[in-house]
Amino acid sequence: MARITVEDCIDKFESRFELVLVASNRARKLHSGDAPTVEKDNDKNTVIALREIADETIPIDSMINSLVEEYQTVSPQIEEDLSIEKNEIYDDNDDESSDILKNEEISNENNTNLDSVSENDNYNDENDIHEENDNHENEGNTVDENNLNSENRTEDTN
Repeated sequence: MARITVEDCIDKFESRFELVLVASNRARKLHSGDAPTVEKDNDKNTVIALREIADETIPIDSMINSLVEEYQTVSPQIEEDLSIEKNEIYDDNDDESSDILKNEEISNENNTNLDSVSENDNYNDENDIHEENDNHENEGNTVDENNLNSENRTEDTN
């Protein structure tokens, strides 16, 4: 029988890489004892795998799915169990999250109240500073008025 080449099989896959993965996986299965679906003709497992792909004696989709299943570390049943556990954890965390959010809202309200108090304090401090400046100015005027009055008295006495 004529030798099979990669070009005979490439049109069955999206990329050469996918072809190589599927063919090598099938060749390993043949080596492990799977029965070939084409005549052996004293060919090596790699050539038999390529001939099976070219003749499509095994559906390509089933070869791809078989390859994917072999490399999966989590089975569908375990994945389902994990998703149930994850949902339970999220439900528990939602209760804790809502408590945290409530505490954050209370904290934000307190901070808002503190901000308004500190703004009032700043406003009062500014008013105090203006009052002190006014007092100092008035004191200065009072001193000047006293000086004027005392000068006027000395002039009157002379």
